[in-house]
Amino acid sequence: MIENEPPELPRGIALAWGVAANPQRGPKREMSVERIVEAAVDLADAEGIGAVSMAAVASALGFTPMSLYRYVSAKDDLLLLMQEHATGVPPESTRVLEGWRAKLLALYTEQVLLYQRHPWMLSLPITGSPITPNSSAWLDAALAALDGTPLTAEERVAVALAVTGSARWCGIVQAGYTEQSRGSGLSPDQVAVREAELYDRVITPEEFPALRSAIDHGVFTSPADPFRFAIERVLDGVTSYMAGLDRGAAHEQTTEWIELDPAEVAGDRRLRDAQKAVREAEKALRDARKVERQALRDAGERLARTRR
Repeated sequence: MIENEPPELPRGIALAWGVAANPQRGPKREMSVERIVEAAVDLADAEGIGAVSMAAVASALGFTPMSLYRYVSAKDDLLLLMQEHATGVPPESTRVLEGWRAKLLALYTEQVLLYQRHPWMLSLPITGSPITPNSSAWLDAALAALDGTPLTAEERVAVALAVTGSARWCGIVQAGYTEQSRGSGLSPDQVAVREAELYDRVITPEEFPALRSAIDHGVFTSPADPFRFAIERVLDGVTSYMAGLDRGAAHEQTTEWIELDPAEVAGDRRLRDAQKAVREAEKALRDARKVERQALRDAGERLARTRR
């Protein structure tokens, strides 16, 4: 083995880049990786990711599952290619805008729309950096938007990830409301009203004072977009940080990741038992405080009646 030889590309990634070997023999009728992936995406868009199987895709194309395996040898590879196809490339309009902030906000908006068009993408696990061409193009566009800023390479990636993460979180929530709408026959606005009514029944000011106040202010039926507000404030922070760098401030270096304790990762039985005991104690404390609050309310009502 040659020392320092680069790792071989997994077949799914090689297919995405168009460098995988084509099958020597295939079905007599026209077949290609592109047709397989397009059919799978159409199926996922119409019925959800749970409807996608090699047999279902083969049936949609009029072939046998074994015919597909000559082109895409594993379902995981198919899912990767589906995500790549649905992702596409960032619209050129996002690159011609003036200023890094306008470009990043445009990329954020386009990613939210992407998740609305293909909500099944949100159920696919994130297994690493975006190594496929289209996914790489989105990251490249975000980094290109930050060209000319005083941010370091690491900081530019961090900002790009913040934008992508915000878009994904917005997509997850919106996809959930859309799914509720489909299942209940209610419009998204009606789903929000029903949700607010359910909160109204169970959230008390004694137990959840801050949340109760938010409900009373109508946050669940407000037309305001909390996700857009959040990403705008994130970019406000980046703007302020850049201004400090322009004035000569030092870059903030954060190298500590949030990680589980190795003993917890290893599944130590004593640690799990201790954590379970803590959770049970915390639940008992919450229950006791709930009983205390109810007792105070009852005592207050009795006192009020005696004063009448």
